[in-house]
Amino acid sequence: MRFQILATDKQTSARLGKLTLPRGVIDTPVFMPVGTQATVKAMTPEELQGLGAQIILANTYHLYLRPGVEIIQRLGGLHPFMNWPGPILTDSGGFQIFSLAKLRTLSEAGVTFRSHLDGSLHFLTPEQVIALQEAFDADILICLDECPAHDVNEAYVVQSGALTWRWAKRCQQARTREDKPLFVVVQGGMFPQLRREQAQAMVALGFDGYAIGGLSVGEDKETREAILEATVPELPVDRPRYLMGVGTPEDLVEAVARGVDMFDCVLPTRNARNGMALTRLGRVVIKNSEHAASPLPLDEACACYTCRHYSRAYLRHLYLAREILAYRLLTWHNLYYYLELMADIRRSLTQGTFPAFRRAFYRLRDNGGGASD
Repeated sequence: MRFQILATDKQTSARLGKLTLPRGVIDTPVFMPVGTQATVKAMTPEELQGLGAQIILANTYHLYLRPGVEIIQRLGGLHPFMNWPGPILTDSGGFQIFSLAKLRTLSEAGVTFRSHLDGSLHFLTPEQVIALQEAFDADILICLDECPAHDVNEAYVVQSGALTWRWAKRCQQARTREDKPLFVVVQGGMFPQLRREQAQAMVALGFDGYAIGGLSVGEDKETREAILEATVPELPVDRPRYLMGVGTPEDLVEAVARGVDMFDCVLPTRNARNGMALTRLGRVVIKNSEHAASPLPLDEACACYTCRHYSRAYLRHLYLAREILAYRLLTWHNLYYYLELMADIRRSLTQGTFPAFRRAFYRLRDNGGGASD
């Protein structure tokens, strides 16, 4: 892996970079569409490439349970299995284990949990999580971590962070493929000082990249931004910084301004399946009656396939009729918007105009009313 900083903004901490991996070059800041189960829902790999996706995310927990590592290995790894030629980052499954709080037990050795699919009992260690990701032939690996809830007390977060640190050391030792970058997850709850301390401890161990976890788990926007401001300055300038699972378009712009390079989030695909389009002017809730006879596209300035060919009236009809095409067309638009947003951010950083871009971004949303609710 090679990571280069090509430009930095003089007024903020935003930066333009290039991440070079054997399967492709990634321009940062970058948004990674989420392909949890070796598929980005409703989209083909060829369509994703057409939208400009440079790297996607898959999830170790889900793929371990179904279809299983043996089948994926037998078919040559994740890339031929899902017909995606570019880089893949595999999340360790730490967040999924967090979400299974009632079905899992943590110990020093690892995590025991019951499958959300059939209730079967499983046990995963940090070593196994690394072995699984290497077996999948992922391009970026993530250490196993514990993700504490946003409202737990400081004593718990201290204990949890120490466990995540010890697991990170074991992940380092378990790694057998030096050609595959290993990212560690910085936790620390909603306590800025604990975030700083954990970041410093992880940097001392030395990793190829640094992920910021445990956000977008119920905290408010102000808290999330304060945590980023405490954490990011502690991370190495010459390593990629990855904000996990966040978030809205506003979240992405603000995190870029604070020095984050990589993002993933289910929001564009999940919102599409729930009938919500994300646009430059805010949200469009397509089921609303105001769109029943509208000849307008979702966004008149959008060049995506959906906006070039289909009206709000037609999209509303498809969605209310529960036609599969509704989910495809809304997903197509939302992913296009996210990927174009990141391309526009990179362009502004190249031109030295990121602060002006940021102001224009909010001005458009304010003038657009923010939402169609």
